[in-house]
Amino acid sequence: MMMNNHYFHLVKTSPWPILSAVNLINMGIGLIKWITSSSFFFFFLALSIFIMAQWWRDVIREPLYEGFRSTKINLTISLGMLFFIISEVWFFISFFWAYFYFSLSPDMSMGLMWPPYGISSFSYMDIPLLNTLILLISGFFVTWSHHSLISFNLNLAKMSLMLSMITGGYFLFIQSYEYTNSGFSFNDSVFGNSFFILTGFHGFHVIIGLLFISVSWFRLINKSFSPLSFYGFEYSIWYWHFVDLVWLFLYVFLYWWGV
Repeated sequence: MMMNNHYFHLVKTSPWPILSAVNLINMGIGLIKWITSSSFFFFFLALSIFIMAQWWRDVIREPLYEGFRSTKINLTISLGMLFFIISEVWFFISFFWAYFYFSLSPDMSMGLMWPPYGISSFSYMDIPLLNTLILLISGFFVTWSHHSLISFNLNLAKMSLMLSMITGGYFLFIQSYEYTNSGFSFNDSVFGNSFFILTGFHGFHVIIGLLFISVSWFRLINKSFSPLSFYGFEYSIWYWHFVDLVWLFLYVFLYWWGV
């Protein structure tokens, strides 16, 4: 018989990890086939969203209804989220490293100048500044929502979190407009590579952050937070502020300093 005289909750047998792994393999193969021909990529994408929703439901149920989260467990999960964000920071540092390597010492292939000869970059006072303000406003709203929640003002928490989601979605819309009106492409030297890799991965993280915040918003609507169990909401705020911070570095070094 399994002993439970310890701080940690041993998770029950769940089908979602193995189903997620198998479906991600199928989705990767489907993505390759979709690039070359038609495939079931979007079917596997929808299936991944379904599996993720079911897995997330079980994770929410454990602390809220089953009481399987002690203070020690919450501390270790918080440390895990912190280390995950640190790993994401180093992920972006690797691409910034490549960007600075080429921008600080452009060679003959780039015309000994940065941006390379023939590339017209964006003005930092135009769309990039607008997107910076939008993302900072979104960060303000998500912090306001957290303050409202700990002050037991549920309606204000829901409203401010929705405003954060709207401004985050507007940021992605403006970025897609910037991409479609860009004077250079991914294949235009290392500048185009660096620009679209850095901003593209940041946009991908914004999408993940919006999904994270959306789950928290639905939990607020359904009142599935308790005074002792709203760590998931706080983790979404940590992640969103990480996205804000990365964008500030992108704005300063990619749009302002790099032109």
